[in-house]
Amino acid sequence: MLIFNLLTFNLRLCAWRYATAVKILAIDTSTRVGSIAVVEGPLLKAQQILDIRATHNQRLLPGIERILTDAGWSLDDLDGFAVSLGPGSFTGLRIGLSIIKGLAWATGKPLAGVPTLDALAANVSFVPYKICPILDARKGEIYTALYRQGDEGIPQRLTSYMAIKPEEVLDLISETTVLVGDGLLSYGDYLKRELGNRLVLVPPHLSVIHASSVAWLGWHRLRSGESEDVYSCTPLYVRPSEAELNRESNTL
Repeated sequence: MLIFNLLTFNLRLCAWRYATAVKILAIDTSTRVGSIAVVEGPLLKAQQILDIRATHNQRLLPGIERILTDAGWSLDDLDGFAVSLGPGSFTGLRIGLSIIKGLAWATGKPLAGVPTLDALAANVSFVPYKICPILDARKGEIYTALYRQGDEGIPQRLTSYMAIKPEEVLDLISETTVLVGDGLLSYGDYLKRELGNRLVLVPPHLSVIHASSVAWLGWHRLRSGESEDVYSCTPLYVRPSEAELNRESNTL
């Protein structure tokens, strides 16, 4: 029995060592602020965050090449990929997912999809309050969901992903809650005025989606044996795209 227990312990230890050594490339293109990160297990090796006029299509591949060079890695060194699935910019999500799916297919490495709001909540998952990430969804709406701190600091989602009016957020928040995300730029003053002491705002740098948060959540998924099907993986839009709305109106 002792030998069996020692063998089991050693196998678990080896599995943990492998899990912590997993090298992952992660990207986020769900908003105008794009980011790329590489991690080795839970440890961040390098991250690049850009808010510039160039499109994700123009800067993503050069950025991936640069950050891998900085880390001293090649695509062959990677064990997997992680990408933000949305909600967010429809065009940005398609660009990011297409590139990462192409890399995953070409290398045969697993791909972890991470909902954008999960990654944003992970920026502040250490707080003792509920967390409400809000992303500007345009058209007078925001993308949001409610979270609280879960095991290992991973945000535990309490609601569905939603595209709602800013005033509808008031009905979601009945206790002290941390708000985080670029939706604060447009609606932060309104929400603070209406919510008062129930609202906790974070520093601006935490309201940007970090590819390192995408990588961290992706690492947890991959070490648990979870991954996306490269062929069928699609963005998480939450609401219909403009093209879908136009198509529906033309069929009426």
